[in-house]
Amino acid sequence: MKLGNVALVASLFITSFLGAGCSRNRQEAVILANQADSEVKLSPESAINKYEQATRMDPTNHRIFQKLGMAYKKREDWDKVASTMARAASLAPKFANYWLERGYALEMQAKKKTGVSWEEAKEPLQKCIENDPNYADCYEELGGVFLQTDDEQKALDNFTKAIEHDPNEVRYYNALADLYIRLGYVKEAEQVLKEGKSFAKPGDKSLFGLHELLAQVYQDRGSLPEMATELEAAKAVAGTEGPESVQVLWDLGSTYAKLTPPRTAEAIQMLKGFSTRACKGAKAASYKSQCEGAQSLVTQLGGSMQ
Repeated sequence: MKLGNVALVASLFITSFLGAGCSRNRQEAVILANQADSEVKLSPESAINKYEQATRMDPTNHRIFQKLGMAYKKREDWDKVASTMARAASLAPKFANYWLERGYALEMQAKKKTGVSWEEAKEPLQKCIENDPNYADCYEELGGVFLQTDDEQKALDNFTKAIEHDPNEVRYYNALADLYIRLGYVKEAEQVLKEGKSFAKPGDKSLFGLHELLAQVYQDRGSLPEMATELEAAKAVAGTEGPESVQVLWDLGSTYAKLTPPRTAEAIQMLKGFSTRACKGAKAASYKSQCEGAQSLVTQLGGSMQ
């Protein structure tokens, strides 16, 4: 055999050998990532270790990077979420959700003042829209970023587009209405919220915010009975656990106290419940003004916190 032919055969053998090795690595990476999938809820750290190992075995598999990014998200490691989703997006730039997750991670970093600016979150969210113009979440997140950078008009535009692309998502109506209220467009806020209510499904947690915002609209109008009705609906959605269930006790109790005539017994019950849950221990500092207000209102109504 001629020397040239020997070299050619050797080259083909090496290429075949390396290709087979790469193929095995890709297969083993998928197997390892699948194992991590079954662990990520109960043991996120173990799952992260496996995902990280899988990305080293196959650095071309964007889906594994996406899984790793979502695992980082569970532990709110926003810096790693942002960098991991950037890697996923570089491998598969047409996947709009990768851009969305990177943008959201940058938002969280900006919110926590870690040195990342709100401006940095705009580009990935805009790329999300470029790659999927119907992806409503991208518009909603981008609207929030524009709001943080004091561009209220673009925030309004993007919140409106989010609703247009997914009218069944109540939280989009809340975001738009909240901004309208801040800008003093209370009538427009009421219209948006009533439209959102027509699309809401029972059990939707975003209904709490919707009812609270409608209560603000009626408060601005001086219509306390309608305000109370919305707060009662908010309380029903909030349930008995979590910060929303505490806040609504103050909102509803203070509203009952101001009705003409006041709903005295119910007001005292709500305000005492709020005081018990919010005005003791570590929480008290966060609710200082409301705690003082609750004490004052109960006294005015002839009741006692005891």
